[in-house]
Amino acid sequence: MIVSVRRILFPTDFSEPARHAQKYATTLAEKFGAELHVIHVVPEVIMPATDTISVWTLPEGSMKAQVDSAEQQLIAVAGADAIRCVTVGFPVEEIMKYAKEHDIDLLVVGTHGHTGLSHLLLGSVAEKLVRLASCPVLTVHPTGHQFVVAGS
Repeated sequence: MIVSVRRILFPTDFSEPARHAQKYATTLAEKFGAELHVIHVVPEVIMPATDTISVWTLPEGSMKAQVDSAEQQLIAVAGADAIRCVTVGFPVEEIMKYAKEHDIDLLVVGTHGHTGLSHLLLGSVAEKLVRLASCPVLTVHPTGHQFVVAGS
């Protein structure tokens, strides 16, 4: 069997576990000579209004500010060689869509991201990606056995 990894996708929420997973994504991209794609999805916030017919979303200016901020963070995180993307939507859907559109060979994702109420309501993005992705998914736990040498 020949393994060919040409494009690696690293979804990030800018959390500490994501930064840890990024080391793997970067190292694997270097080892395979693969393109590194880095994506951040600004979650679309849709809340039902009190009249039960309407929905409420964040004002456009507020969403634009979040996208602009994410783009700046992605520049700092991803480096000059990575292909960067910031999009708005539901994280799992947007990541899957991007992976399909760009013929991604491997997803590298942290097992933990931002937690709290959103995790309880939506479940783990990493867990859903493992179940739904059409390509292999490497999940990186922030503790335990590591195969990336410190300082790499």
